[in-house]
Amino acid sequence: MVRREVLGAAHVDRANANKDSFTEDFQDMITRIAWGGIWTRPGLTRQMRSAVTITAMVAHGHWEELAMHIRAAITNGLSRDEIKEILLQTAIYCGVPSANTAFKTAQQVFQQMDNAAKANAGPDATPTPPN
Repeated sequence: MVRREVLGAAHVDRANANKDSFTEDFQDMITRIAWGGIWTRPGLTRQMRSAVTITAMVAHGHWEELAMHIRAAITNGLSRDEIKEILLQTAIYCGVPSANTAFKTAQQVFQQMDNAAKANAGPDATPTPPN
């Protein structure tokens, strides 16, 4: 349930559709342990969990996962400015080259989100400025 709320139904449905006998145990494990055990603990807000997760993705160079978790951070209530601050923090502790790639990744994610919002809004919609 939390995985679906944070990552979105489409992502979870794709992951489930792509599992086979080789990956099924892994998908089950991350659903139970990461999403059912860690993300549901009361000690941190979802926003804080997103901040920590973004930092870990940058630190280890997991760029596809970073893009996914930037989207999730927005879903969890972080603003673009807060994500920018997280990425600036990672420049100091994870390295400038990693932060550079992270900023490019975030920029692409925000562009995709803006394009999707424009497509869904229709021609008469008033544009909403990014935060």
